[in-house]
Amino acid sequence: MAEQTSRFPKIDISQEMRDSFIDYAMSVIVSRALPDVRDGLKPVHRRILYAMHDMGLTPDKAFRKSANVVGQVMAKYHPHGDTAIYETMVRLAQDFNMRYMLVEGQGNFGSVDGDRAAAMRYTESRFSKIALEMLRDIDKDTVDFIPNYDGHEEEPTVLPSRFPNLLVNGSAGIAVGMATNIPPHNLREVIDGVSAMIDNPEITVAELMKIIKGPDFPTAGEILGYSGIRRAYETGRGSIIMRAKTNIEENNGKARIIVTEIPYQVNKARLVEKIAELVREKKIDGITDLRDESDRKGMRIVIELRRDIIPKVVLNNLFKHTQMQSTFGVNMLALVNSRPKTLNLQEMIYHYLEHQRVIVRRRTEYELRQAEARAHILEGLRIALDHIDEIISLIRSSRVAEEARNALIERFRLSHEQAQAILDMRLQRLTGLEREKIEAEYQELLIKIADLKSILADDNKIDSIIRDEMNAIKDKFGDDRRSIITIGEDMIEDADLIPEEEVVISLTHSGYVKRLPVTTYRSQKRGGRGIQGIGTKDDDFVEHLCITNSHDTLLFFTSKGKVYRLRGFEIPDLSRTAKGTPIINLIQIEKGETVSAVIPVKEFREDQFIFFATKQGIVKKTDLKSFENIRRGGLFAVNLREDDELINVRLTDGKQQIIIGTKQGMSVRFNEGDVRTMGRTATGVKGITLVSNDVVIGMDVIRDDAEVLIVTAKGYGKRTPVSEYRIQTRGGKGIKTHNVTDRSGQVVGLKVVQADEDLMIVTITGIIIRMEMQGISVMGRYTQGVKLIRLGDEEEVVSIATVEASEDEDSDNEDNLEEEAIETDDAHQSTEEEVVETDTDTDVSNEPSEE
Repeated sequence: MAEQTSRFPKIDISQEMRDSFIDYAMSVIVSRALPDVRDGLKPVHRRILYAMHDMGLTPDKAFRKSANVVGQVMAKYHPHGDTAIYETMVRLAQDFNMRYMLVEGQGNFGSVDGDRAAAMRYTESRFSKIALEMLRDIDKDTVDFIPNYDGHEEEPTVLPSRFPNLLVNGSAGIAVGMATNIPPHNLREVIDGVSAMIDNPEITVAELMKIIKGPDFPTAGEILGYSGIRRAYETGRGSIIMRAKTNIEENNGKARIIVTEIPYQVNKARLVEKIAELVREKKIDGITDLRDESDRKGMRIVIELRRDIIPKVVLNNLFKHTQMQSTFGVNMLALVNSRPKTLNLQEMIYHYLEHQRVIVRRRTEYELRQAEARAHILEGLRIALDHIDEIISLIRSSRVAEEARNALIERFRLSHEQAQAILDMRLQRLTGLEREKIEAEYQELLIKIADLKSILADDNKIDSIIRDEMNAIKDKFGDDRRSIITIGEDMIEDADLIPEEEVVISLTHSGYVKRLPVTTYRSQKRGGRGIQGIGTKDDDFVEHLCITNSHDTLLFFTSKGKVYRLRGFEIPDLSRTAKGTPIINLIQIEKGETVSAVIPVKEFREDQFIFFATKQGIVKKTDLKSFENIRRGGLFAVNLREDDELINVRLTDGKQQIIIGTKQGMSVRFNEGDVRTMGRTATGVKGITLVSNDVVIGMDVIRDDAEVLIVTAKGYGKRTPVSEYRIQTRGGKGIKTHNVTDRSGQVVGLKVVQADEDLMIVTITGIIIRMEMQGISVMGRYTQGVKLIRLGDEEEVVSIATVEASEDEDSDNEDNLEEEAIETDDAHQSTEEEVVETDTDTDVSNEPSEE
């Protein structure tokens, strides 16, 4: 019994369980579940990529069966099941999981609908092009190698990873007692962030966020707000709200919701099934049909709605009850020196940058050793060529090679390597040309050695090399951001994180809105063809342009007399040719309600007013403070008659002069004081009396030393001095401001402008041209004007806007357009000044208490 006790010592089982579990947990953490901060890979990913490198499966070579790759990985490096290895490799080849795929697959590698990949014996794979950058320079002693599990092979402890893979492709894993979930990012933004840290080692997370805007998911979609992103980047943990990208379309009077992008890691087939289930259970009302029309060109889920349903209501219910809105829980946990650590954005970039400094330094040291070794050999060859006859004689007199080598070493004081190189030298190296090549190579090596030594002696040169090589990767593989960051309802954001810039807000007739920097549009000469400012459908066109600051408030006044509020940065910043985001996704306008006017407000002051003008010639003035607190559902701004709609709104100080223009070329100028201040729900008073079939097309505020700009549907325009428009009493028929003809078309825009401004003209097809105001001729009220823009047969001008003059000049178009100023006949001129006044005290306000 005593003998058995000595062979099997007593142990505390609880302590043994504790110790063993800790060993197991650390093995899982370090060897299986968590990525290394340096290359962003778990061991299985690293082993797959290194095995493919070993097999030579570069993008320029033929595909190999996936089973072959899996077999190599399992046999040499990864002592686990083939299923786990194959599933990992499949994920590396899925474009809906990886932002930048590291494996290029051929065959069925699964789908966003949750379909599994085909068996490994059917699929084929090889490196993707960007994956080569993960292993570049691995053969130059840049990383350490360790024995594999059976000691017969060696594997790298980390890959060189010449781009920040951990942030670019993200990672997910569950260890023992901890987990990681790092979202993918845009390659360009991350590399720019690394460059910024090289320039400023003390850069903060807030400063990095101005460069790295947020995650960029492979399935695109929308990200709601910056608060979750900021928390994740500052602390390493946070929740990011993702939404599907949706559009509202009208089809035969019925609305339908089109889903074109879904949140990251959402199964599309299950999403469609969930929506159908909610409809069957009547938890969501108003959906009449549901179709998945996705194909190779892209994703498209069509949700048909009843005619009486407000699309925004259904959309909000879908966001609430389905994965059309989901949360990505960020947990930026990675291995730092083989120990798990939660990292913020600055720390992740710092550790990657330190890894790259090690890689470049070790590569440079390797290249220096190789260059010095080669130079050493060349020095021996140079000695041999200088004493070639004596060396040949010495070799011929030697019985064996070893005797000859020792004689060379003793006679010419050569090293063993130099002497052996001389013995191995071929006779053709004795020619004059070969002698010159040896000398040239030697001199080049001396220069290279000096350059490599200077790199090793200067950390700034190492950083410069890192920046240049990463920028080359960015230029080759970088692409535009896919995920758009928008502002969600009821979300209070840190506006300091959003840069202040002058922006163009464009809104189409069908309600698609977007934001662009004002610098997008280059100044062009009058008569230029313009650039494509927005992509539109065949039956859509740009209706409103607003020049504002990204931090200003935008008031949206609708056809039904309501007003809604958004900040400039809450409107998505999209590409120049993008169609835009449905305005119904940003503000809760009702069915059949359209935006009639948009004005920017910097601050709500008591001495400022909102001045309204309607299509039927009614005007109204309301103090700006009345619109400071606007509910999500909007407020009534003006009480419109049944046959009327809002045509324009201006911000004033109550002491301005107003000018109103009509489609038939009439205008009236009057003092703003003629219109008393009214409440929000008032209708207003008569501003101009209209003749039959005439409507108001423009209203503006008179400025000193300014001119009145008139633009017509056929692209004609002119500037007329304000002095030619005498002050009248509001309510009259006014005076003629433009001679409307079939050639010029009816008036579509009237604005008060100054010569140091630029004009933006928008056509029905979405073409935008920017021109200097000085290029537009100054003419009298009786003229048609000059041609401002070339128009196609079916093209017309629909909207105009003014911006600050651009210093940029476009000399591409120097065509001289015919500056025709067609005068009307004298008889017409003599009667044109007639003014018919109405009773200016006539009040059509619905608020008699304010009389």
